Amino acid sequence: MRVLVATKPVDFRRGADSLAALVREQLKHDPFSGTISTFRPKRAEPLQILAWDGSALLLSWQRLEHGAFRWPPISDGVMRVTASQLAALVDGMDWSRLYARDVAQPTATS
Repeated sequence: MRVLVATKPVDFRRGADSLAALVREQLKHDPFSGTISTFRPKRAEPLQILAWDGSALLLSWQRLEHGAFRWPPISDGVMRVTASQLAALVDGMDWSRLYARDVAQPTATS
């Protein structure tokens, strides 16, 4: 699963169609490819997640009761994160401390 984080804040009055256009035009990705796109407002709370499930655009909005989301530095662009890092971000954890381990490919034995 590909997960993108828009590093530039967006206006949260945007709807799903407007965010899909932003993914296509500014982030240069196809919003209908199954990629999950995550957005932040200027004040870093809450977050929005846009995803295509094959039949509809899903727009999720989340805020934390306690604490704050830990976002990458604000810049113009997009960064890729793993599904585990997205789960940590959504839970309010420090996602930048999670790294994917290299797993050796099994070899065929005869």
